[in-house]
Amino acid sequence: MSHQFPVRPDSQSAPWRFGIVASEYNREYVDGLVGFAKDELLVIAPKSETTVLRVPGSFEIPIAVQAVIERQRVDAVLAFGVIFDGETMHAELIAGAVTTALMNLSLQHKVPILHEVLVVKNDQQATERCLLPKINRGIEAARAAIRILGSLNNLAKE
Repeated sequence: MSHQFPVRPDSQSAPWRFGIVASEYNREYVDGLVGFAKDELLVIAPKSETTVLRVPGSFEIPIAVQAVIERQRVDAVLAFGVIFDGETMHAELIAGAVTTALMNLSLQHKVPILHEVLVVKNDQQATERCLLPKINRGIEAARAAIRILGSLNNLAKE
């Protein structure tokens, strides 16, 4: 199965405000997501502002996303975490709870939340998705954020 990486959107002149909420757990990998996303946002939306908030782990991401939306009035939030799938159900429970919470927050506040809290099986999967550019989920989240904001702005003009 081949991964269809989204095409980089055209450069944007809008001065959007982005929030990034990133887990400290598995920090090496999460730092890769954050770094690639920030670099991509600088290329696509150079007039935009991005702030980063760190939280202890992936389970704490939703409450921090809520605070960022309510206090910083961002246009979109990128949520980054890396969870290793182990022998217990812990990873599945955390991932499911975070996914549901992020979707509910996005709909409640009408703010796009790009969910890149990844569940990976091993270091190779984490490295490919977080530290290398080919299928980097940070790049993908940045591109998706710009695209959804563009779509929502076009809808507002109709």
